[in-house]
Parts: sequence; structure tokens; C-alpha cells
Amino acid sequence: MTGIQRLHEARTQEGPSVVNRQADPPPVRPRSKARLMLVLAVLLLLGGGLGFGFWRHEQAQQAVADTAKELRNLIPDVKVAVISDSTVSNDISLPATTTAFEAANIFARTSGYVEKRYVDIGDRVKAGDLLAEITAPELDHQITQAQATLKQNQAALQQTQASRDLADATNGRDSRLVKQGWLTLQQGDNDRLTLAAQQAAVGVAQSNIAAQEAQIRILTQEKAYQRVVAPFDGVVTQRNIDNGSLVQSGSTFMYTLMHSNVVRVQLFVPQDAAFGVTPGVKASVHVPEIPNRVFDGTVTRIASALQPGSRTLLTEVDIPNPDGALSPGIYCTVDLHVPRKTPAFIVPADAVIFNAGGTQVAVAEHGIVHMHKIVIARDFGTSLEVRDGIKAGDEVVLNPMVNLAEGQKVKAHKQAA
Repeated sequence: MTGIQRLHEARTQEGPSVVNRQADPPPVRPRSKARLMLVLAVLLLLGGGLGFGFWRHEQAQQAVADTAKELRNLIPDVKVAVISDSTVSNDISLPATTTAFEAANIFARTSGYVEKRYVDIGDRVKAGDLLAEITAPELDHQITQAQATLKQNQAALQQTQASRDLADATNGRDSRLVKQGWLTLQQGDNDRLTLAAQQAAVGVAQSNIAAQEAQIRILTQEKAYQRVVAPFDGVVTQRNIDNGSLVQSGSTFMYTLMHSNVVRVQLFVPQDAAFGVTPGVKASVHVPEIPNRVFDGTVTRIASALQPGSRTLLTEVDIPNPDGALSPGIYCTVDLHVPRKTPAFIVPADAVIFNAGGTQVAVAEHGIVHMHKIVIARDFGTSLEVRDGIKAGDEVVLNPMVNLAEGQKVKAHKQAA
């Protein structure tokens, strides 16, 4: 008999009461029941939270998928600017400096003392006006001496001419007597050579007179230089002498005179615009201190050669200045309207894209975006001059989106460039 069978017989022998007492479950206490209910509630809440979280995740995934689908199917609205050919003119603004149309530094041409000074800095004079007088008494003495020497030379010429006439008459008489044999050949030779010597002496005397007359003209011209006059209409911008000043011929600087009715404006045009600059090109001059006035002029002279160091072309513009509003040495800006020699296009700055692909613009062609690499010639701030990469009629996208890509569809709305 096995152990299980023996146990079964023992339980049977004990009687029903024993068996029933062991089979009845122990009574459940109220505290254990509350704990069970709490555990069930926690499990229920945890399961609900997990289910809600899973549902929210599915909703977010669906929203992302829907958004991606919308983005794939979305055709964005973009503003575009139509590019036009800018071959008419190239408007540039450059710094410049005004200079006098004519300027002369006046030096003393005779030595002496300034007897009287008639003008000062800022005085306006006309051509031929007296600026100063120089006194030089020794020059007057030199002229007197030269005139006396001239008279001596003239008297010597008369004396030489008389000797020549005597020698001519003597030679004429003696030559006939020599032929007749009354005088020797030696005498005839003496008379003939004496006449030639007297004729040469007359030539020397005449040359002395011409030289003395030239010396007198020189001294007279120096005398005229004692009156310092204005060579042209203008204004005195510098004075370096005063009454009683000692001046030396050719070395003493007296005045600077500038012609101010017309003012020259000098500027340096960069190489990209220099090939269109020619005499006659219109120019407008602006002075910061005269904001409400524009001085119009034209290009009158160009250097025809660029500066090797700066690659710029020296250009001069003549500006009429009848009222004297402009003065030499003023800083100003010049607007030039230069005809273009090569085609160029102006692109709004907010259409340019800078990324790993280089400098580009997005061109909308029949509702499709195409990226074009461009070559920038000049930057004007709000716009750029482009020489390569686009053509007239292209529609460039303004303020392109970051994710705008090649081949993307767009709805273009034109805006004036």
C-alpha cells in the first residue's frame, strides 16, 4: 500500500466532521479584500494609460504621415522678379574732388621791392588787372646805360660808313690810274682791300646796334614785369608777399590765381565701367554741404589709360560755376550715367542663395524651380549686377524657402524687379 492510499484511509476513518472541517476555507478578512481591490484598480489604470499612450503615438505617427504627404503634394506660392536686360546705362556713384579749371602760381619776373600790393586772398580779378608793383631803380639805370651805348654804336656806324665811302671813292680813282700805269699794282691792292675792310666794319657796327637794341628790349620787358597783372579772370587763393617785400626774378612766389567760373571735378572710374566712359557722358555732382542742389555737367577729358595700381581711369568733369557756389578742393560725389559695353543683369539681393552649391538663384520655369549658378560683378546692397547664369526674362524667386529644391513645383506671382 502506498503512502497516498494510507493517508486516504486515515482521513476516511476520522469521520465526516474532520473532513468537512478541513475542506471549509478560512474566513476572508476585510483588510485583505481592500488591498486586492487597490491592486486591481492600479492594474486597470496602468493598462488604460498604456492603451492611451499607444493611441496617442498612433495618432502622432498618422499626423506626421499626413503632414509629410501634404508637404509632398503642397505647391507653395512664391514671389518672383522678372529679370530685364540692363544694357542701356550703368549708373555709378563715385567720390571726387573739385579743382580749378585754370590755376597759376605767379612768380616775380624782375628783382626789386614790392612798392604796392593791390589784391589779397579771396579777391576776384579780371584778366589784366594790376596785382602788385615792383620798384627797381637800378633797372632804370641799366636801361639808360643801354640807350646811351646804342647811341654810341649808331655814331660808330656813321663813322664806319663814312670811312667805307672814302675807301670806295679812293679805290675807284686809283683803279683807273693803275690801269693807265700811273700807280703801282701794290697801291691798287691796298685801296681794294681797304674798301673791303671798311665794308666789313660797317657790318660789325650794324650788328652791334642790333644787339644793343635787343638788350634794350630785354630791359624794357623787365621794366614791364614791374607791373604784376592777372593772366586770366579768377580769384586769388594765396598771397606770399606784402608791401616792401624783396623779390627775386624767377624765384619769389607771389600769388596763386584760380579760374572759378568753371570747376573741374576729378574722379577715378573703376575698370568695369571705364570702357563706357567717353567725353560727353552726363554727370551729376552732389556736395554733402549743399544737399538741396545738384550740379550738372559732362565728362570732358579722360586719361585714356588706366592707373596700373588701382585699375582706374582718371576722368574730369567740367561744371559751370557762375555764382561761385563751388570752390576748388571740395569733396563731392559724382553720379555717372555710363553706357554699357557688355550686357549685365540686375538681380534683387533677396533672391540670391548662398549654400554648399555656391552662389545661386532659383528660377521658376513653367512652375518648376531650377537652380542657376551666377557670377556677381558688383554688389549695390539691395541689388546685384550679374553677368553670367541668367538671361533676360528669367523669373527669379524672391526670399526662397530653405527647403526649396531643384525640380520643385511652385506657384509664381510676378513682382517688378
